[in-house]
Amino acid sequence: MWRSLLNLIVSGVLALISLSLLFAVAFFLTSRFPELGFIRAVGGAFLDGTGTIGLAFLWGVLFLGCFMLLQWLMFSPLGKVNDAVSGIADGKLELHHQIPVQSGVFGILAGNVNRLSQRLQLALDEERRAEQTKNELITNVSHDLRTPLTSVVGYLGLIEQDGYRDEVELRHYVSIAYDKSQRLHELIDDLFEYTRMRHDTIALKLAPINVVELLGQLLVQYHVPLGEAGMESGLASSENVIMVQADTSKLVRVFENLISNAMLYGKDGKRVDIAISAAQATVDVEVINYGDQIPALDLPYLFDRFYRVDKSRTQWSGGSGLGLAISKSIVEKHGGTIDVVSNAEYTSFRVTLPKL
Repeated sequence: MWRSLLNLIVSGVLALISLSLLFAVAFFLTSRFPELGFIRAVGGAFLDGTGTIGLAFLWGVLFLGCFMLLQWLMFSPLGKVNDAVSGIADGKLELHHQIPVQSGVFGILAGNVNRLSQRLQLALDEERRAEQTKNELITNVSHDLRTPLTSVVGYLGLIEQDGYRDEVELRHYVSIAYDKSQRLHELIDDLFEYTRMRHDTIALKLAPINVVELLGQLLVQYHVPLGEAGMESGLASSENVIMVQADTSKLVRVFENLISNAMLYGKDGKRVDIAISAAQATVDVEVINYGDQIPALDLPYLFDRFYRVDKSRTQWSGGSGLGLAISKSIVEKHGGTIDVVSNAEYTSFRVTLPKL
């Protein structure tokens, strides 16, 4: 509203200036060029016949022209905004289409519409990713559940039909079916755990924990499995006591996953090392193995659910594909981070937690 009032005032002033300039130019031209004297004659006849009304008419015409020009300059960005929004609504323009931003009140509107378009595009992209993730989850869960279930049903079917030669073969079939059912149970537990962690339905039972002591006990528990895998272990810490506030069972789950992965994929390196260091506000725990290098292309996706570096592995030889995803969720619920570095010499998973 105030811009239109301002345009009225400016148009009136511009009309007066234009009228003065018009008479000045006419006087100059007729003085310098006698052959243009008819301009003065026409002007004189007009003014002599109408007087003040004639001047007011000329001023009104100039005023109207200036006002329409100023209003057009002010509202033209609004037309561009309207055209762009209509184009986006009709599908003729992409949602991320940017409207040229000019100065003025409608330039601000154009900028806000651009921001709205960007937010809508981000929301749409996020929805598409969520839908794709959901479809992938359903596909992966269906595949990973069907494979062991098929084996269980197959072997139980042989037993039901007396399709075994002796008790030894019967026990072998039962053992296979039991093993497959146990792995199936593990996968379902992992899915349930991951879902609860992602939807924040688990309340952490936080308590002060000495990380050095916790990891020392964990390596003792893994002494026999590591020996059976032909591997050794080592623990190095900058201090004997490094305290964090954490849920013991959840934190143990994280490091069990990391040690199990080190045994599974770093077996050729013959060793698993755990290094603990404390800064002023954080604690870093590195689980290091010396097996094959993880390809750089796989590193950004390593903590995604069901992601496996070796695509030829099934979940029965390479885990459920949920261990690292669960570990990441647990660490993040503790206010920490988890990342991985892999090169030709070693692969290191680093967990960073707030120091108590």
